[in-house]
Amino acid sequence: MSENINNKLRRARTAFTYEQLVSLENKFRQTRYLSVCERLNLALALNLTETQVKIWFQNRRTKWKKQNPGLDINSPSTNPP
Repeated sequence: MSENINNKLRRARTAFTYEQLVSLENKFRQTRYLSVCERLNLALALNLTETQVKIWFQNRRTKWKKQNPGLDINSPSTNPP
């Protein structure tokens, strides 16, 4: 019983559409960090919440760091298309 009380209900995993992923990836290639204004505008354009965009960028930066060990996350993007 105590397990059920301590476990918080989690939100269902977001299934991003192809178009949303393309837009998110394109924005990530431009900049790896979004301002509050950029995040809001991107979220509105993609019909997502600001939190969903924020978490996607956090996860994408983590993935980038794993794929590019030793490189500076703030350096200009040199990812192939």
